[in-house]
Amino acid sequence: MEFTAEMIAGLLGGEIAGDARASVRTVSSIEEGKPGALTYLANPKYEEYLYTTGASVVLVGKDFVPARPVGATLVRVDDVGRSVLRLLELYNASKPRKQGVSRLASIAEGVGLGKNCYVGDFAVIEAGAEIGDGCQLYPQVYVGDGVRIGEGTVLYPGVKIYEGCRIGSRCILHAGAVVGADGFGFAPNAEGGYDKIPQLGNVVIEDDVEIGANTCIDRAKTDATVIRRGVKLDNLVQIGHNVQVGEHTVISAQTGVAGTSRIGHHCILAGQVGIADHVTVGDKARIGSKSGVDKNVGDGEVRLGYPALPGMQYHRSSAVFKNLPELARRVTELEKRLDESQGA
Repeated sequence: MEFTAEMIAGLLGGEIAGDARASVRTVSSIEEGKPGALTYLANPKYEEYLYTTGASVVLVGKDFVPARPVGATLVRVDDVGRSVLRLLELYNASKPRKQGVSRLASIAEGVGLGKNCYVGDFAVIEAGAEIGDGCQLYPQVYVGDGVRIGEGTVLYPGVKIYEGCRIGSRCILHAGAVVGADGFGFAPNAEGGYDKIPQLGNVVIEDDVEIGANTCIDRAKTDATVIRRGVKLDNLVQIGHNVQVGEHTVISAQTGVAGTSRIGHHCILAGQVGIADHVTVGDKARIGSKSGVDKNVGDGEVRLGYPALPGMQYHRSSAVFKNLPELARRVTELEKRLDESQGA
């Protein structure tokens, strides 16, 4: 779709400085802006690019005063960040939706397929599954026996949902995500090997959850692995069996949560965090990147490092760690002097 600066200003309640007829067809960063693109200036450190960008329209704050002439049309708004989000949502909604059921899809007899669904080539929906209205199942999606999927959920190419799992409404699962594979359960046997522990539970994902590409959520040994409403999981996240993740928690890439752990609501787990088994992380806790958590974390607490320490303790320890070579040298020198004085 094409928008003029006048249309954008009207939508956002903004003020125009420049050509109100300037039009845009796409969105870009301010550094890479080209004619026909909309961009924005939200961070003052990028102001230098405003004077060289090729973008046709730039969103700026209402109180922004340029230091030099600007070639692009400016649209002044109260909140640049929220305005950009609103425009991106509008642009995304304007893209055509996939429609219809491919003749190359395999849909078992008696499957409950809702209205206005899209099912792509080579998608497979097994017996007893129920798919809500307006769902989109891209090519090579697999939906196992008895799976339930709420309305408006999108499964991108290659998503696999094992039997008996539950997916809520308006969820987004990106390519390669696997929901309901067996939890990692094995018991040592007398022969020195391992016996597999049957994983008889399922996975329950509530409404408005987004799951990144190649993320895996294991089914429970009994009962359910549960991802609560509004959770956002990045790419390459591993959620073990019987884990529970609370509402609106955000977990970044390459994080692993071991079996039967509990993550509270509104938590933030940064990249490459490791949570040991049977650990409880309280509500609104913050775990820094690359941290290893092997003990419970209280509500609202911050943990950093490996093993994870409370925030201030970690920073104090880190300051000492950087000085360890010099401290070791000084200790060695003092020991040498002490030995010499005792020998004398």
